[in-house]
Amino acid sequence: MPDNKLKPGWKIWRFDQIATNVNVRIDKPSESGMEHYVGLEHLDPDSLRIRRWGSPDDVEATKLVFKKGDIIFGRRRAYQRKLGVAEFDGICSAHAMVLRAKPDVVLPEFLPFFMQSDLFMNRAVEISVGSLSPTINWKTLVVQEFALPSLEEQRKAAEALELFDEQSGAFESLIATARQLQRALSIDHFDADHPNRVSVANVGTWHSGGTPARGNPSYWGGSIPWISPKDMKAAELGSATETVTPSGVEAGSKLMPADTIMIVVRGMILAHTFPVARTLVPAAFNQDMKALVVSDSFRPKYIQYWFEHSAERYLQLVSASSHGTKRLESDKLFSLSVPAVSLDEQDEFIAQIDALRQACHQAEQRRQDALAVKRAFLNGRLFSEVGE
Repeated sequence: MPDNKLKPGWKIWRFDQIATNVNVRIDKPSESGMEHYVGLEHLDPDSLRIRRWGSPDDVEATKLVFKKGDIIFGRRRAYQRKLGVAEFDGICSAHAMVLRAKPDVVLPEFLPFFMQSDLFMNRAVEISVGSLSPTINWKTLVVQEFALPSLEEQRKAAEALELFDEQSGAFESLIATARQLQRALSIDHFDADHPNRVSVANVGTWHSGGTPARGNPSYWGGSIPWISPKDMKAAELGSATETVTPSGVEAGSKLMPADTIMIVVRGMILAHTFPVARTLVPAAFNQDMKALVVSDSFRPKYIQYWFEHSAERYLQLVSASSHGTKRLESDKLFSLSVPAVSLDEQDEFIAQIDALRQACHQAEQRRQDALAVKRAFLNGRLFSEVGE
């Protein structure tokens, strides 16, 4: 873009004039002398805050050294928009870049926001190479040219963008607090020394599912949700990726009523997650699931919350089949027990958890609103139409 097409005070720079690639490597992470390791899994999309980290003792192979204030940019799968500003010294994944602003051109507090813009991220995706794990090459990135405002305009923009981030961070703190309270309530209630408990096998009626023949089109595409592990991404299910017809249910599955508890008992997802959900509508399900219709002695939501609370214990009971697939055998599923408390006590507990979940939901909506305003400012007012 010619300079005469830019906004007043803006100038075009190559990326190597904007930032330095701090390529300091450490071959033995456990001997780095650092306390923090940041992998790509520790970076949250569209967030500059690093809230999680691991230990150098837990990783091997070559890593990169970063200092407080450096930018850790996920150069692998840039479409995930993973970018964080370090608040401590440490080491990070070699699938990241450690970048440091050149303050004569760009303010250190402005550069991370610029890199969050669609202008930069879209370019990062465009120059990535590879099909399975597209990755950015530093030699390709350095020659990319970007238009930046003056240092004074950068300062003003950074101040405004930091306010948006502070607002978003306040909602994130509220969400974290509500989740901690929810966890504490669950521990206090479910792990208490209740005088009466009921085996999981006896909290209701258990059912197994199945898959109608794929080759028969009359079984598929009906109005009945057919739940499989890929649908188990929410606590409540009102729909499914695939649907079946009544004849499909009769031919190979089973129709369960609303308020059924669905649990994944087979699949590689059990290597790290124990999916549990409650149906909002009648639904069928496949053979990798178990379905529980809760007895009149329990509220379905109470049993759902108990399974969520017990997820870590169930993951420890998961085994692998001869061909490697993870599975939770029925005897292991039924090996735990549920507190047998009155319906009134169940309702009181449910109300407390629901209130905290609602607070999380509302805070997340407010956080998304703050992020939307930030994106509108960053992409709409600041980096769109730079060539007016």
